[in-house]
Amino acid sequence: MKRICLLLVCALALASCGKKRYALPSASVDYAEEAQTYPDYNNVVVPPNIAPLNFILKEAEASEAVVEYRGSKGGQLITGAGEDLKVKIDTTEWRSLLEKNRGADLQVTVYAHLPSGWRKYKSHVISVAEEEIDPYLSYRLIEPGYELYRQLGLYQRNLTNWTVTTIYENNRVYSDEHNHCINCHNYQNNSTERMLFHVRANHGGTVIVEGTKIKKVQIKGDSILAAGVYPSWHPKSNKVAFSTNDTGQTFHIHSPEKIEVLDDKSDLLLYDVDKNEVRTILGDTMKLETFPCWSPDGNWLYYCEADEPVDESFPDSLLSQKMVRHYQDLLYDIKRLPYDQRTGKFGEAETVVDCRSRHRSASFPKLSPDGRYVLFAEGDYGQFHIWHKSSDLFVKDLRTDSVYPLTAANSPDVDSYHTWSSNSRWIVFSTRRMDGNYTRLFVAYFDRKGQAHKAFCLPQEDPEQNIMLLRSYNVPELTRDAVRVTPSELRQCIYETEGEPAKYISQYESNH
Repeated sequence: MKRICLLLVCALALASCGKKRYALPSASVDYAEEAQTYPDYNNVVVPPNIAPLNFILKEAEASEAVVEYRGSKGGQLITGAGEDLKVKIDTTEWRSLLEKNRGADLQVTVYAHLPSGWRKYKSHVISVAEEEIDPYLSYRLIEPGYELYRQLGLYQRNLTNWTVTTIYENNRVYSDEHNHCINCHNYQNNSTERMLFHVRANHGGTVIVEGTKIKKVQIKGDSILAAGVYPSWHPKSNKVAFSTNDTGQTFHIHSPEKIEVLDDKSDLLLYDVDKNEVRTILGDTMKLETFPCWSPDGNWLYYCEADEPVDESFPDSLLSQKMVRHYQDLLYDIKRLPYDQRTGKFGEAETVVDCRSRHRSASFPKLSPDGRYVLFAEGDYGQFHIWHKSSDLFVKDLRTDSVYPLTAANSPDVDSYHTWSSNSRWIVFSTRRMDGNYTRLFVAYFDRKGQAHKAFCLPQEDPEQNIMLLRSYNVPELTRDAVRVTPSELRQCIYETEGEPAKYISQYESNH
């Protein structure tokens, strides 16, 4: 019995020693400015189910820090940091404080221990929204290289904690036999019940997952430009709109931009998953159509469209050179086609956002799940805005026809590819605002008045991760649930099946 008691006492002592308890300084000197932190979480709006906002205090002379979070509806959380100045918040305490203060504010007060004593910074506020964010975020991690399909992966983060799971990774080292790219993951209605992504080069094809069933198909053929590219799953039927793109890339020498991604040609396709049939939606040889996106009711297909530059000095055989010469003349509008869900026919196109008249260019239209807003990236030219420093986030209010930038969420650097939470109150997007080179994911509250609030960096257990990670986040997608299949199951399908070729349906067949 004595031995059991002694073991219990030792266990309790070890547990208490494992977590340091911080106390507010008994004396401090007020400082007129707010604390500078990395990342910057001062005066942001957060979901009530977000993981703790761990940060680094940017104060070179400090030897330790203490932070107090006090809720306007009650509750207090005190944490701190040692010499590394990394403030890490207990997940259980944080979750309890946020739940108690839904729709209210947290007052945050930071103290730093300097050689002269304790400094108390001016308090700032973290507002806790009533609405939650979809708890799962999928994304790709990619190296900043352009030649090799190496160390690419699709991952899923649980936003309520630090759990990251692998959806699928390609080969870890360069391999002529197995080298392949993975990209363009997409979900139907913010759910993993139906999902897809592409595999390029070796073992290529489009991988489609329905529940726990996986198959690979080949959406390509002589009648279309290339395999399906940018996808959008119809919200009410088992059909996917794709662009099909003849894409190339060039590199700048004297521009602050690093790379230019251009489509020589691009069309829109409709793929029937159940029938494994594909047909052309739009294929005008003088138009460039890309980035399809369905409206939540399934009655409209939105997309981006530009005119191919006219320059008779370039014959058809030099089309790529012509596009490179005129890359700054490529200006995309947002258009839409009416879609009859009963007959499967499309109507005449209409312009939704006229960017060309303002000498601007749009990309990545995404409809809010409530159907009211079109969220898109707008830049000076072109359509691959993830490389354009002029790119900012804009919305069009379909109820009022007003178009405006999300000024509070934007930055002087790239703000680009974005995703909606299923309640239309949160967006996650990629941005290069932290260092100008690597894309990181930021979250912003989108209120009922159609305004975005100050964006904040996706929280990490170690706040230094976004400094040390030498890969870019790419194509964030929010879902309500977790992916239902394992990496090994996906790998088996990708490596061991060729993929059934889709049957191309001509316009004549589709109309009869």
